[in-house]
Amino acid sequence: MTASPDLGTHRPATPELLRSVFRRHAAGVAVITAHGTRPAGFTATSLTSVAAEPPLVSFGVGTGSSSWPVLAEAGHVGVHILGEHQQELAATFARSGADRFAPPTRWYPGPHGVPVLQGVLAWMVCRVVARVPAGDHRLVLAEAVAGDPGGDGRPLLYHQGRFNGLRD
Repeated sequence: MTASPDLGTHRPATPELLRSVFRRHAAGVAVITAHGTRPAGFTATSLTSVAAEPPLVSFGVGTGSSSWPVLAEAGHVGVHILGEHQQELAATFARSGADRFAPPTRWYPGPHGVPVLQGVLAWMVCRVVARVPAGDHRLVLAEAVAGDPGGDGRPLLYHQGRFNGLRD
């Protein structure tokens, strides 16, 4: 077996290394919402389909985020898949200190009182089944209970620190 010529160029694992590696990973863009004493939400690129039976998803949320206090107590969350036409919506839900549910954001109270965003490619309301500590984040595991996959358009992606659409 021969050694890879790249072995001498590795860097020690740090938070910056993780960020640098994942900037190269294209990810779909979702918005997670919840309702407590107020509606809360954030842009997520960590959404994962976990299982089909039962229908489970997961996502990560920082415990220092403004949405965490609501998500920490919420029994249900909304999962919204954004379209490439929704870059500004993604930016609004990613922006610290923004009133994310003020116009021009269009939403309504959905199943279990969860804020459902209008105009998205697809959405689900999910029952939270676990919040797993993971460093400065929590990995939330949730089971889908309702939804609508019927939106039109192509998905919004996040890559190299920017929102992008698919290219053919």
